[in-house]
Amino acid sequence: MQDDKSRNPRHDHDPKRAHVWGALWRYYFSGLIAAGDCVLDLGCGLGDFINNVKARRRIAVDAWPGFPAHLEPGVEGHVGSVTDLEFLEPGSVDFVFASNLFEHISQADFARVLAQLRVKLSARGCLTVLQPNYYYAYREYFDDYTHVTIYSHLSLADFLRAHGFEVIEVRPRFLPLTVKSRLPAWPILIWAYLHSPWHPMGKQMLLRARPLR
Repeated sequence: MQDDKSRNPRHDHDPKRAHVWGALWRYYFSGLIAAGDCVLDLGCGLGDFINNVKARRRIAVDAWPGFPAHLEPGVEGHVGSVTDLEFLEPGSVDFVFASNLFEHISQADFARVLAQLRVKLSARGCLTVLQPNYYYAYREYFDDYTHVTIYSHLSLADFLRAHGFEVIEVRPRFLPLTVKSRLPAWPILIWAYLHSPWHPMGKQMLLRARPLR
């Protein structure tokens, strides 16, 4: 993307996102990330996830040149493709997060990302993927014209395994498909949704995986 006029509409500001990601950090991700970790956010967009993270080192990557202006102080921004992670030292990253990213790139590029992450992740490092689950969101999946590949929680898990990762957690209905709804984004409701055994509107999946050593 070359300028603000050509950027993806998903980069448009939505005030609900700050409340949603603040609650997700508090009620879920803070339990996975230690204060001494190095965290990498791939395809970070407006930095909704990485800006909430509390960690020793925070790194964000996106192809949109405008994203660094949205990062909190202390977050390292790298403008470029997620398939080029050469700037990272081997074994230096403890937690990698990719939200609504891999459905926007080809399987070949996804495989390139995974090959690099196998080198860049630390011995205890893991990858967490959050994105639409075609198994539940097939009606709306291609309403986003930038979607180029299809994954369900089953196929994504198999893809990760085929490229040298061990899948350690699968949540087929982790979140609703979008925050752009009439429902309030109150933190207590998000906590209740995350802890409920029923997720009737859940169309985004979450998978966690680590490289096979």
